[in-house]
Amino acid sequence: MPASTPAATAQPSSAPPSPAATASPTTESFWTDAEKHLVRYGPEFTREVIDRAAGSFVHTADGRKILDFTSGQMSAILGHSHPEIVATVQRQIASLDHLFSGMLSRPVVDLARRLSDTLPAPLDKALLLTTGAESNEAAIRMAKLVTGKHEIVSFARSWHGMTQAAASATYSAGRKGYGPSAPGNFAIPAPNAYRPDFTAADGSLDWERQLDFAFDLIDAQSTGSLAACLVEPILSSGGIIEPPVGYMAALHAKCRERGMLLILDEAQTGLCRTGTWYAFERDGVVPDILTLSKTLGAGLPLAAVITSAEIEQRAYERGFLFFTTHVSDPLVAAVGNTVLDVLSADKLDERARSLGAFLRDGLTDIATRHEVVGDIRGRGLLAGLELVVDRETKRSSSELGARVTRRCLELGLHMNIVQLPGMGGVLRMAPPLTATEEELSLGLTILDQAIAEAEAAR
Repeated sequence: MPASTPAATAQPSSAPPSPAATASPTTESFWTDAEKHLVRYGPEFTREVIDRAAGSFVHTADGRKILDFTSGQMSAILGHSHPEIVATVQRQIASLDHLFSGMLSRPVVDLARRLSDTLPAPLDKALLLTTGAESNEAAIRMAKLVTGKHEIVSFARSWHGMTQAAASATYSAGRKGYGPSAPGNFAIPAPNAYRPDFTAADGSLDWERQLDFAFDLIDAQSTGSLAACLVEPILSSGGIIEPPVGYMAALHAKCRERGMLLILDEAQTGLCRTGTWYAFERDGVVPDILTLSKTLGAGLPLAAVITSAEIEQRAYERGFLFFTTHVSDPLVAAVGNTVLDVLSADKLDERARSLGAFLRDGLTDIATRHEVVGDIRGRGLLAGLELVVDRETKRSSSELGARVTRRCLELGLHMNIVQLPGMGGVLRMAPPLTATEEELSLGLTILDQAIAEAEAAR
């Protein structure tokens, strides 16, 4: 295994000092400058000044060590400052960092070829970009061009990015107040087994009836211009919702019936996180277009659109244009090649399966002791734990989730909470694939204490 930060053995303190209580004049000026000069772009900033990061931990300017259960922004799958990534960046930036977008370099061509080698046929053509939003933007643009149609279908809990076409296909947040989205965007319900809207006789989710109903509505609204369906194999920002086995194959068939392309967004699930190289492998479905980001750069801005030679040829013949400043940049492409090296050499797909089982067992144990744990879900090292006020009614509480995550941070664990209407607070966990069992145990211990204290305070 690659070198990682030694596991912490100390138990979490029951009463750590608050950041405000230990703030130095320098820290106070930092937050004064932040409040004065930074545009706020989402949730409130975490009130910690992060000084450095290594392995599974981030370190604050005042000396606190925080276990990172989000891998940065769900991206640093090899942990922070992985020595092989550091060496690659130092070597590559000294020789070839950035080029005119029409020029090619060996790292770019090598990465395109090697990505193809990890994928089933016919996915063998790659476009290297920077972010998940950009890769989804390019995929949607390509799908519209090659089909000659413009309508896009996505899950109602989706998150595909903040640029125009990607944001128009995003339904979990950010739709209000910005005027019209791109025309022809439709949402279908996410198949949430914990909160089913269509039920079988035993109360379980009847996803086949749900999917049929969803496409009946799509057909009723469509102008006859259905271009593509863009979905995540596991909805991460949507609350770690995993479609049941069989769902993706049925969705693929719906697309084929209507002449639509299937675009799978594996920004957070791709490259070993779920225990296989790609989450879609479980379902035996090959997308027409695959988008990657986050995990491909292991924390650096690298993304990819991968498709078949046939679709690429049709796009080329019709004048496909996606000429951006950082398309095919050699620096991050070299990092992507190193990411593939480490994933393969250290068999991190197998490690994600093993550690994922360990993490799930720990979460299941926590659920046996705390009534506020309503559901545990996910695959590999992408896990979700839904908090509820009442297990019978599944009634949620945003305040409960906020209290748990706040206490986790105080105790030295960074967690992410997903709060969506009609759902409880879902704790979203994506530790680095290089984490140790000891580090996962530490996180589980802190989470257990935070939940216990939140329950006691109700």
